[in-house]
Amino acid sequence: MVNYKLRLSALFFMLFLAFSCSIFVSNTVIAREMIEHPRVKLQSLDKVTARTMTFEADVGSTLRFGPLYIRVQKCKKSSPIEKPESAAFLQVWEVDPGAEPEWVFSGWMFSSSPALSAMDHPIYDVWVLDCLPDKNALISPKPTEEKNEETDGKKKHKAPASAQQETKEQIDNSTAASSQDTLE
Repeated sequence: MVNYKLRLSALFFMLFLAFSCSIFVSNTVIAREMIEHPRVKLQSLDKVTARTMTFEADVGSTLRFGPLYIRVQKCKKSSPIEKPESAAFLQVWEVDPGAEPEWVFSGWMFSSSPALSAMDHPIYDVWVLDCLPDKNALISPKPTEEKNEETDGKKKHKAPASAQQETKEQIDNSTAASSQDTLE
């Protein structure tokens, strides 16, 4: 009887562990790879003048907005079937005349939640709008026009006359053979 109770409690314990693991695995978010893009779309705000500007820049390039220099290091975007998200790794520094350059921000910015990793500057704001494909990838090739030989006024290329005659004879012979089969 003791052996039976021990086996039963061991079975319940294993079922409990299996159930707990399945709940843990089903609630775990699976992180998928984001796709790298060669361009980023940024927006900036001058808080004093309320001037906003939208920039598009290549990864690896440096932009200037007032005394700020913005260097785009990476830009990644989620796949189209997932929740929309764009993230860019930016480095921002300020260069005032007569002063040494000062780092303002260095890190990832996310388009879906700009406040998560925001640049802290008293006058300027910069945030990510989107990651973009290469400019040249947006240009689609022109569709090829198929020319109909009959409407172009060009002669059709025909098989030699001897080959045409042989084919006609084969068709006639097969038709004659099939009509004889049906008569018998």
